[in-house]
Amino acid sequence: MPNPKRRHSNARTQTRRAHDALAKPMKSECPNCHEAKLPHRVCTHCGQYKGREVIETAAQ
Repeated sequence: MPNPKRRHSNARTQTRRAHDALAKPMKSECPNCHEAKLPHRVCTHCGQYKGREVIETAAQ
């Protein structure tokens, strides 16, 4: 297997890693309480998913 003859410079390494940053998770609005939540997941504030209560929360 071939090995590099010379060391890669910092600029070349950083250019390659420019696309490796983590993106912020997308948020959607809960239709019941209008809090920000992750899509396709139960709302942590009101405990509802698709219009029905899935988990009990102390906020109610």
